[in-house]
Amino acid sequence: MSRKLFGTDGVRGRANSYPMTAEVALKLGAAAGRYFRRDGSAAHRVVIGKDTRLSGYMLENALTAGFTSTGMNVLLVGPVPTPAVGFLTRSMRADVGVMISASHNPHQDNGIKFFGPDGFKLSDEAEAEIEAALAGEIKLAQAENIGRAKRIEDGRGRYQEFVKTSFPTGLRLDGLKVVIDCANGAAYKAAPEVLWELGAEVIAIGVAPNGTNINDACGSTHTRTAAEAVVAHGAHVGIALDGDADRVMILDENGKVADGDQIMAMLAARWAEEGRLKGGTLVATVMSNLGLERFLQGRGLRLERTAVGDRYVVEAMRRGGWNLGGEQSGHIVMTDYATTGDGLLAGLQFLAEMVRTGQPASQLVRQFETVPQMLKNVRFAEGARPLDAAAVKAVIEANAARMQGKGRILIRKSGTEPLIRVMAECEDAGLLEEVVDEIVSAVLAAV
Repeated sequence: MSRKLFGTDGVRGRANSYPMTAEVALKLGAAAGRYFRRDGSAAHRVVIGKDTRLSGYMLENALTAGFTSTGMNVLLVGPVPTPAVGFLTRSMRADVGVMISASHNPHQDNGIKFFGPDGFKLSDEAEAEIEAALAGEIKLAQAENIGRAKRIEDGRGRYQEFVKTSFPTGLRLDGLKVVIDCANGAAYKAAPEVLWELGAEVIAIGVAPNGTNINDACGSTHTRTAAEAVVAHGAHVGIALDGDADRVMILDENGKVADGDQIMAMLAARWAEEGRLKGGTLVATVMSNLGLERFLQGRGLRLERTAVGDRYVVEAMRRGGWNLGGEQSGHIVMTDYATTGDGLLAGLQFLAEMVRTGQPASQLVRQFETVPQMLKNVRFAEGARPLDAAAVKAVIEANAARMQGKGRILIRKSGTEPLIRVMAECEDAGLLEEVVDEIVSAVLAAV
């Protein structure tokens, strides 16, 4: 069963344009409600969270109408990080969780992500069944069985208490000055409060959401703002989250950025020393740097690669029984604690290592030397298929041959935006640039 509406991370698009309209959200809520009420029993419930986008109000109301129309009771938790929805869905014994967010995208976009009763994102198969239900007639509840909606005022507080339990007992952040950039997004209250409660001196930025400034020149995809704050305030470390706080970038005391690969390397090495890294394996995507793979091999550990998308990382982790994974983009998944990437939780693990070792952030974020990597994006028109063009295929094949034994090439279509991502790794910087530019030029000629 194929999926057209769902991408690599739920349904996503420009707000008030298909598929991110109130009409589609209402139908999607009804279809998901019917899917999770297949046994016909009563007392079904759904947890709905959101980030700080203006369009979140519209989609929240539409989803609520859809779910209640099929007899589902809706628990509204308001602006919370994506991992909080996974946690609360399981904690509150709900049948399904929904996060309204387009993650690191600009405010004009929005998305709808579903979590199952175990707190994990739905499988491709479950999403395909929900999507198929949209094409048919959805059975609505009888008038007396329409669901109710209730706002849960302490959802964020429950999540904050849970996140703090991941921080080692007996350790505190006293004496650490921490910049936290919340991207004017979902963690704008939760993250600064957790850090302060653990003893840190907190410099909070990106904590004034107005509905349209989420991810705007701030957060994990625009780290310059956090870097400047770290240097200006003489902070020991910076933590930059994205709009829904499931990604993180760490900035050292000099404002230099460490991506997800460096964070995963630190955690994998530490956990392996403690005997906590299950199967001696780290799970990451095809985008992770070759330097990470070499770092792990040098310690007798292995890297399991997956397709791009934290959901695929998690699925591989669950299949293999592994407990640490993530993406170069900053999704860090620790299934001992959470069901999805959690930027705040990962940030706390980094801070704990600073406290435990007494080492500065600049030392901890340089776990390995990266192999030079270049990534360029090419935007294409809706409906275009540039990677199917014979000329593009020929250029990719020719350059793959040039890179044989020297590096690697990865060309893929983004699952969340109309972009072709052209990535290559090679220790020969000149060859690297030539290869990427040639492929980009071929794709541009075909769009």
